[in-house]
Amino acid sequence: MEEIERIQQAVKDRQYKRPDRTVCIGQIAEQFIAKQVKPRHRKYGDVVEVWEQILPEELCTHCEITDISNGRLTVKVDSPSYKYELHLCSSEILRELQKQCPVARLTKIRFINT
Repeated sequence: MEEIERIQQAVKDRQYKRPDRTVCIGQIAEQFIAKQVKPRHRKYGDVVEVWEQILPEELCTHCEITDISNGRLTVKVDSPSYKYELHLCSSEILRELQKQCPVARLTKIRFINT
């Protein structure tokens, strides 16, 4: 019996004890928001506000800004007819966004179907 206990103790002593790396999910979310979301929101939050101000309410209800990257604004549109209408006035919309949101450095608007 002593031999078995000695072997069990030897195995137990050799087992790798992992350091406790548990982290609260709230801390991870808070860090992500601080590092990723807030800087992006500061830079592009005005674009969404201006977009909603310059577009008629009828058009706003049928489209949604989905991405802003590399100077390109991507807008999801729920109907081909509204997509066409937005495309027709895209140069004027882009000029106004560039004027009111120079920090975003927008160069193009891309409309996609949902």
